Amino acid sequence: MALPSRAKYVVIGAGVHGLSTAWHLAEMLEAKGKGGGADIVVLDKGGIASGASGIACGVVRNNYFQPAMRELMAHSVEVWESDPAAFAYNPVGYMQISPESMHADVAEIYQQQQAIGYESDFIEGEADSATYMKGLFDDWQAKGITSVLHEKKGGFAHNTKSIYGLAGKAEAKGVRVLTGVTVTGFQTGHNSAAVTAVETDRGVIECEQIVVGVGPWVKQIWDMLELPKTVSIKGRDGQMHEGVGMWRYWALQEGVLGVDPDLQKTNSGDVPPVIHVDSDEPLYSDVDGSLITDKMWGIYYKPDTHFGGVQGGAVPHQVETDPDQVQVDPYGPASPDFVVDDEFAHMWCSALAFCQKRFEGQIVKYRKEPSGGIGCFTPDSFPVIDRFRENVYVIADSNHGYKMIGVGKLVAQELLNGESALLKPFRFDRYEKGELHPTSHSPFPWS
Repeated sequence: MALPSRAKYVVIGAGVHGLSTAWHLAEMLEAKGKGGGADIVVLDKGGIASGASGIACGVVRNNYFQPAMRELMAHSVEVWESDPAAFAYNPVGYMQISPESMHADVAEIYQQQQAIGYESDFIEGEADSATYMKGLFDDWQAKGITSVLHEKKGGFAHNTKSIYGLAGKAEAKGVRVLTGVTVTGFQTGHNSAAVTAVETDRGVIECEQIVVGVGPWVKQIWDMLELPKTVSIKGRDGQMHEGVGMWRYWALQEGVLGVDPDLQKTNSGDVPPVIHVDSDEPLYSDVDGSLITDKMWGIYYKPDTHFGGVQGGAVPHQVETDPDQVQVDPYGPASPDFVVDDEFAHMWCSALAFCQKRFEGQIVKYRKEPSGGIGCFTPDSFPVIDRFRENVYVIADSNHGYKMIGVGKLVAQELLNGESALLKPFRFDRYEKGELHPTSHSPFPWS
């Protein structure tokens, strides 16, 4: 497909955010009698689902300590539920299984889920938690668990299929998705900060509005737009913290145990909810009994036919390299720097055995293939979703991306109809104003 010389809307990134925005924007324009997607172009330097969305583990959950994140995720779950077949969505639910140190946090999540009508059950106490889990899995054996939050909605989706489902919906509305096109810069107007054109390796596209949804490549586009490298943050102590770096990277830790996915069926023979366990119990090796860690740890896992086994992950680790020096490409399993190693496999498989007896001795079936990826995080690890340079809308998801399929719908609404209450807590100026999201006791930076 030839590169157009002009398009009213240019969307950068053919992952979950870019394609969701393009699809919903086209639908809204069509409803207004303004031609649908004929004036929307999506650009991606690789292909559809070639970035983070294409390797995502696919978990869809509401389990956030932050009220704004819970409301945003409840909205996104509605989008997932709108067409489960197209999005390859499995609504099996999600479970947060926690120690006493997280009890109060999870209890608050449950209470606020009830307030917004998000269906979940909350089980408290070590004995009752063990009974509840054994009702699902008769081999459940995790120690030190004092609460279980069982979200009845959510679950997981098959990553590549869901993104192609989004692309199909966008293209059906007339959106042009152009792959193999790399954005190289931007042109601005006279006496204005607004961007008038997008420069690519295949030519220049004049435009009126730009949406950036590029996941871990957001820093590259941010720098092209000459946006701030550092921010001032008003802390909870009321003091201003100057010169805080805008971006940092975390290496994601995920893998697959190459067993029959049916190994993880429930007592009743059903596909189970996604299991997320945080623990402050010492974790010992399932291989030789040695101590792996006596610090807080966490894992998640699910049976998944797309991955061909039991797939999941653990707490990511921060990349210590200066963000300006981090090489995002080649991305994901192709990266020489940011793939999981034997240490992850040892920890994750031992943690699976800590939770369920059926996983004892299964580490020999861990699939030794490149996996993992890298995420680009904001200063507080939560999304920045805002307008910059007058007409550039940036979705910086801080690695919360794939599950937030509904963000594109809200961005499209803002482009056409004004501010969204659900997106207001994610503005860039929250740092200077000190309107920060609360933090939980979870070991994960995004919970």
